[in-house]
Amino acid sequence: MGMKEIVNSLLEEAILAHTSDIFFLFKQERVVVNFRTNYGVEEKTNFTKNKGKEIINFFKYAAQMDISEHRRPQVGAMTYEYKGADYYLRLSSLGDFSDQESLVIRIIYQISDSSYFFDQQLEFLKELSKKRGLIITSGPTGSGKTTTMYKLAKYVGEKRVVMTIEDPVEVHESSFLQTQVNNEAGIDYINLLKAALRHRPDILIIGEIRDTETARLAVDAALSGHLVFATVHAKSTLQTISRLEGLHVSNNELANCLTAVSYQRLLPRDSGLSCLLDIAAGEDLSSNIEQNVRGDFINWQDNLKQLRREGEISDATYQNYKEG
Repeated sequence: MGMKEIVNSLLEEAILAHTSDIFFLFKQERVVVNFRTNYGVEEKTNFTKNKGKEIINFFKYAAQMDISEHRRPQVGAMTYEYKGADYYLRLSSLGDFSDQESLVIRIIYQISDSSYFFDQQLEFLKELSKKRGLIITSGPTGSGKTTTMYKLAKYVGEKRVVMTIEDPVEVHESSFLQTQVNNEAGIDYINLLKAALRHRPDILIIGEIRDTETARLAVDAALSGHLVFATVHAKSTLQTISRLEGLHVSNNELANCLTAVSYQRLLPRDSGLSCLLDIAAGEDLSSNIEQNVRGDFINWQDNLKQLRREGEISDATYQNYKEG
């Protein structure tokens, strides 16, 4: 099998499995290829050391990376077409202590490639998006947070200026003004966010609130009349509020700017993966903002029990995800 056929076979198998990341890792005298899906990381195949290096260099060349550099970190990007759809690939290479180079490929799927267990949850968020303020989504990496934010922004963004600030851009959407962090060029989240507000967008998408200054600017944008979508790393719906407090956003500010917080995961079902949401808004949100000690979820466990009862998910899936 030629190099192009090997690469195409790997990418197509990864896409069909809805793989988020492909890992090329040196182990002894082999290069092991692992796929990360919602089921975890699984070894798919392996190659000889020389063949593995050839495959890595093939990807690096296609992504306009320096194939002669094997030690320093590099990043690159490329597009792969499969069955009429474009998939955007982000590549990251890095040498280890023994100068063996590893490569990770993140596969970016389009907005349409998503489904939700309860359509009414997405519809509820769409209605909330018609208001101004800050809508926060939390959940682990690969849980579809960006897809949900983009769906909501696209729904309410017709004839409005939608601007994104991401690190990096994860979904390509031609109707949005998409910007990306470039630390090497001195363009960080804060600089981009300040510039974004001068661009006068109606809707702002912030890839991640990761520090106090970003939180401050996001809250100020929401308080000044923008609709702001953002993600925060938190373990549950209501702990998202606590996370914002930990970034020095006051309860009074949260009460005035926060429209909704949600938590989401992608759960396996017979037809693939679907998104389950847990949403706090209205009185549920207001009452929890005022509390010093909070729980975790609004109705996450109840919805999981319903999905198990109706045969939408297995007992094993219920056990794996009942804590969020």
